[in-house]
Amino acid sequence: MDHSLLFNALIYLAATVLAVPIAKRLGLGAVLGYLLAGIAIGPWGLRLIEGVEVILSFSEFGVVLLLFLIGLGLDPKRLWSLRRSIFGWGALQVGACTLLLFGAAIALGAAWKIALIAALGLSLSSTAIALATLDERNLTRTPAGAAGFSILLFQDIAAIPMIALIPFLGAGARAQADDGWMVALKVAAVLLALVLCGRYLMRPAMRFIAKTGSREIFTSFALLLVIAIGWLMQSVGMSMALGTFLAGVLLADSEYRHALESDLEPFKGLLMGLFFTAVGMSADFGAFLAQPLLVVGLVLALLTIKIGALYLLAKWFGIPRGEQALFAFLLSQGGEFAFVVFGAGATARVFSEQVASLLVVVVALSMVATPLLLVLYDKLIAPRFRQDKRRAADRIEPQEAPVIIAGFGRFGQIIGRMLLANRIRATVLDHDADQVDLLRKFGFKVFYGDATRADLLRAAGAASARLLVVAVDDVEDSLALVDLARRDFPHLTILARARNLTHYYDLMDRGVTIIERETFEASLQLGGKLLQELGYERRRAQHVVSKFREHNLRLLHAAYPHYKDQPQMISMAKQGRKELEDMFARDAEALEEQTREAANR
Repeated sequence: MDHSLLFNALIYLAATVLAVPIAKRLGLGAVLGYLLAGIAIGPWGLRLIEGVEVILSFSEFGVVLLLFLIGLGLDPKRLWSLRRSIFGWGALQVGACTLLLFGAAIALGAAWKIALIAALGLSLSSTAIALATLDERNLTRTPAGAAGFSILLFQDIAAIPMIALIPFLGAGARAQADDGWMVALKVAAVLLALVLCGRYLMRPAMRFIAKTGSREIFTSFALLLVIAIGWLMQSVGMSMALGTFLAGVLLADSEYRHALESDLEPFKGLLMGLFFTAVGMSADFGAFLAQPLLVVGLVLALLTIKIGALYLLAKWFGIPRGEQALFAFLLSQGGEFAFVVFGAGATARVFSEQVASLLVVVVALSMVATPLLLVLYDKLIAPRFRQDKRRAADRIEPQEAPVIIAGFGRFGQIIGRMLLANRIRATVLDHDADQVDLLRKFGFKVFYGDATRADLLRAAGAASARLLVVAVDDVEDSLALVDLARRDFPHLTILARARNLTHYYDLMDRGVTIIERETFEASLQLGGKLLQELGYERRRAQHVVSKFREHNLRLLHAAYPHYKDQPQMISMAKQGRKELEDMFARDAEALEEQTREAANR
């Protein structure tokens, strides 16, 4: 009995379970952990797994799923709104990097055909690494993340004509000219069929499957849909990822969007990890060992040229200064489609298999270098921009608004918008530089700074303000801010947000009396609406909510003297739950009595 499949799965899972947590603990990111795991177990490491090409081919399906899920988040209208950044910025990036890399290759003595194909392939970036990193760091909606996504999408589109061009540069180019036109017609026909099927067939099919009530069948259909589209795209020489992305866009406003997302998300994460591991395993270190200085020199040249070009383009695109280096590092590596481009170049006999292997190892090592560049950014570059913004915050002109809001996340924004709507001036402090930049674009007067610094709080007008709203996310920062305000600005009335019960009691310890638990009132209101949906009259539902609120607050304050005594707190919680049950039971009996009396009249 052949146990190779089970053994490979065992080795793969063991390597990733060990490598990824260690890499993340060291601040290197999950992507580098997967790559290092692949290098360790691959042909140039412990040689525990063979057949890397099959694994890499299968794991590319993770990239396909990733693009499909991204497409589900973009309806056609939003995609159309991104046309300028996709086709404008994307064309600039590919064009600029191709020209620079082509010039460098010619300067090194390469023939123009080899230089052109190498430049085209190396101008592309890794969709998998860039998008996975954006998702891991929650950067998708930042200016750098949005620009990066648009450019990566254009690269997937541009890879199609690049691959179609290569046979015309190789041996027997004229004989293949007619085939090129046939390929173009097939691509157009497939795209048209995809749009029509997405509009008129996919949704009825999903509706039929959903009516079976079987979650497993719906998941199977979702996988079937993505695999079928990917196979169709591949059969006509198109990008599987691009085709499934378009299918996702067509289903973005479907009622089944969220079900598709939840069903496919686990497969996407697992296959993406397998893809990065396979890239690590597929790195041809034989080419590296044969010419180590040449390979290192080419990798450094590639990264230097692309980072320089991307950094200048980031300025042109209007990406904030603090994100320009991040944007350049994020797209600096070679991409998955480079493997396809170089393979096509070798097949068309534009260059030899040895040249293709050399270029592939350069791309693979550039992928490994990207997480290291991002660590460099986190350790050396990002802190400098934070310091610059702190110095800018030090120069806040003295404010005289009656209200200071510290923390402008979801909680603080609601308060700020309400004040703004009533023309009440407020000074807002937030320590998230990206949040400050975003909110300023929407017209909010927000200053970057750590509100727990006395000098910044004074510059924000704490000496003359009447109210301080403490809405910062971090509990320790919240308590430190309250201590500072109590010590240096005792006249301020403090209104605070409590993240949990312990935070609530810690605020009470500091003399804060106006405290709102962030989820308590919203939960009560939703509970009241739930009761109405179950048939309760509106007045009765409001009465139940009011009684629950009163009981909860009474128990909360009664337990305050004992909140550090866990056994006593548990005893009081049980007693309070029993009191609440008895209270509602009495209310129910009273309601039944009233109903009977009304019926007897």
